[in-house]
Amino acid sequence: MSVLCLDVGNSVTGLGLFTGDELVAHWRVSSATGRTADEWGLLVRGLLADAGPLEPLTGLCVSSAVPAVLHELRAMLAGYYPAARHLLVGAGVRTGLPVLVDNPREVGTDRIANAVAAADRFGGPVVVVGLGTATTIDVVDAAGRFVGGVIAAGVESSLAALGARGAQLRQVELMRPRSVIAKNTIEALQSGAVYGFAGQVDGIVRRIAAELGSPPALEVVATGVHAPDLVDECATVTRHEPHLTLHGLQIIYERNR
Repeated sequence: MSVLCLDVGNSVTGLGLFTGDELVAHWRVSSATGRTADEWGLLVRGLLADAGPLEPLTGLCVSSAVPAVLHELRAMLAGYYPAARHLLVGAGVRTGLPVLVDNPREVGTDRIANAVAAADRFGGPVVVVGLGTATTIDVVDAAGRFVGGVIAAGVESSLAALGARGAQLRQVELMRPRSVIAKNTIEALQSGAVYGFAGQVDGIVRRIAAELGSPPALEVVATGVHAPDLVDECATVTRHEPHLTLHGLQIIYERNR
């Protein structure tokens, strides 16, 4: 039995193919809002065909932060995989994770999937740092409950805003500069992004740890499209799990069988 999980973010969609609980293939594509159901269907079929001989696809699990994409994915699932079981992660779906916030329906399904995977792998307390279009920092306590988190502007959106609003600034590649004290505008922007966001993560995580009573073995797990660019500069991050969201979706799918 094979299950395909799709994590639709604001800019990038991650796809992961699982046989049992093993991730056997994974891909990243753009979350193009203009992509039709047929285009999604042909894209998914092409990726699966490129992965080589696989077990028949018996299920698909979808988490989407983009309503326009979710609409087309619903049509794709019905048209291209009618015999497979479909699970759209949202309100009413069993996750096995108590969500102790004012309005659980407001919490993004990708954040819930991250917390489910982190709690399953590492127990609690655990902090998940999601470095994508937004920076999210979410907390699972020692009892295995999602107790809230932090949302801040992400690296990509911040750099784009600087490039758009700064008359003498420009879009730059996110990468570590030669030094913190930059000698040119491009590296000054890169220094601000890399070390500024690493400092933001460390500052917030340390405050979270203090609120949790400074547990001696607090796991801090980083994931997201920009994690590879920043994780080495984050002193508080203990693990980098690039496919954490996909693993969380696979666990949620199994819990709803």
